Amino acid sequence: MSKYFEYTHTVGFEETNIVGNVYYVNYLRWQGRCREMFLKERAPEVLTDLRDDLKLFTLKVDCEFFTEITAFDELSIRMRLVDLAQTQVEFGFDYVLLDAGGAETLVARGRQRVACMRGPNTRTVPARVPESLVRALKPYAS
Repeated sequence: MSKYFEYTHTVGFEETNIVGNVYYVNYLRWQGRCREMFLKERAPEVLTDLRDDLKLFTLKVDCEFFTEITAFDELSIRMRLVDLAQTQVEFGFDYVLLDAGGAETLVARGRQRVACMRGPNTRTVPARVPESLVRALKPYAS
């Protein structure tokens, strides 16, 4: 099994700027989408928990860019577990350009730190990372 969860994406025109390269904020959107697809595919119990009172607060995101990408580039966004604490999870993301010939180029690298919280919106408190999420993340530890 891979040490990363993979979400593939084809860049669209709406994700580029006037110069023609991908607008930086889209890399962060793709991190969120990759995380969502991970939950849908590998930890659906967490989605049920989110409908109750679990909240996942993104505390920090970053992304370092190595090379430009443009419309219709094929990407693999690869998520791995960097750190698992009692109430927080940190993910790492590699953005890999997939060439038609099978070559791969790392175009960016990012991180995202998430806190688990529970309770009503006016009184949320830190909560342990759900066991179902811990189990789902285990194969992706770096």
